Amino acid sequence: MFECIIDKFYETRDASDEVLKCLIDLSDSEHLYECAMRRRREFYQDDVYTRGLIEFTNYCKNNCYYCGLRAQNHNVERYRLTPEEIYECADEGYALGYRTFVLQGGEDRYFSDDMICEIVRRLHSDHPDCAVTLSIGERERESYQAFYDAGARRYLLRHETANDAHYGKLHPETMSLEHRKQCLWDLKDIGFQVGSGFMVGSPFQTLDDLVADLRFLQELQPDMIGIGPFLPQADTPFGDRPAGSLKRTLNLVAILRLMFPYALIPSTTALGTIDPKGRELGLKAGANVVMPNLSPTRFRKLYAIYDNKICTGDESAQCRHCLEKRVETVGLRLVIDRGDVRR
Repeated sequence: MFECIIDKFYETRDASDEVLKCLIDLSDSEHLYECAMRRRREFYQDDVYTRGLIEFTNYCKNNCYYCGLRAQNHNVERYRLTPEEIYECADEGYALGYRTFVLQGGEDRYFSDDMICEIVRRLHSDHPDCAVTLSIGERERESYQAFYDAGARRYLLRHETANDAHYGKLHPETMSLEHRKQCLWDLKDIGFQVGSGFMVGSPFQTLDDLVADLRFLQELQPDMIGIGPFLPQADTPFGDRPAGSLKRTLNLVAILRLMFPYALIPSTTALGTIDPKGRELGLKAGANVVMPNLSPTRFRKLYAIYDNKICTGDESAQCRHCLEKRVETVGLRLVIDRGDVRR
């Protein structure tokens, strides 16, 4: 019966809330994954794109209850990369074949708009055939416009949950889902390729919340969608909560591929953390992006948004050959490409 439902979902790219809930918790998901892979190949063939991730600061002004970088976590050793260190990471990544750099950090206002703009301009000057993606949280529209004018064309900002009441259980009162959503609309209006997404299995989350996430993404129509299982960090208020479900996350990757066939969907580090083969499983469920870490080795473990984050071996961007082999085991191939969205 579910094969017929999945086939209809494949054709229409949408389903009722009740069907989506059933698919999210589907136990026998092979047909769902096969359909997601077929849809993925229609748009991206066997290509898997890489993004060189540069985690340039672990300072953050916020106190999200799930994140190890929260301002009130006094057990984390803080660091900031200098602009020169960022350029060195990019140079190394370029030599290894990376053509997109993702500058990711906490909401650290030490890095002013002017500093971010200068870094973006320098990266474009040094590597004009590369794309620069920013993932630095909520700022005002004027800031986003300045980043765009400097040459940034992609911005990642996960909404985390589309339910206002649920959002309030994950964040302090100083933060609002309304403002986060407005940031996403501002970015889209300016012209960025926008990425959003959510955690799977975060505390207090229901199936209705997950369906609301999918409906919000249908409204937003982002170019990139990043999801991953919730993973606890010991020094946060949710440090004793159970991790999110690998199975549910994989089902949602496949659902997202069928709903958003054009989207760039990463097989995330969180998947690789919760299961040694997690990223391969994510690719088999329809993902088409991996994001190896270009950050200096001595800082990788300090970007501790959750516990036991993988940061050695083929998570290292330097071990590109290892990553290529792992991708090939699921019948796909890493490519040297900016990896622009194909609508």
